Amino acid sequence: MAPTVVRDGPFRLFFFSREEPRIHVHVAHPDGEAKFWLTPKVCLATSTGLTPRQITEADAVVNAHIKEIEDAWNHHFGS
Repeated sequence: MAPTVVRDGPFRLFFFSREEPRIHVHVAHPDGEAKFWLTPKVCLATSTGLTPRQITEADAVVNAHIKEIEDAWNHHFGS
């Protein structure tokens, strides 16, 4: 199960159920995908197929929606 948290432009933010306990979010784009850790600060974990510019844009989207992501994570997994 991969609930969508946010759609922003060409980006879809989501997470996989039961993937791992550390809070993170996946960012899908038509050209590829990235995974960002949210703690202790937002940082890129992995990416495939995205240009450096797309990764920068994805990072900005994650940071712009950090509260929504954290709320969705806590709602889905329990806080």
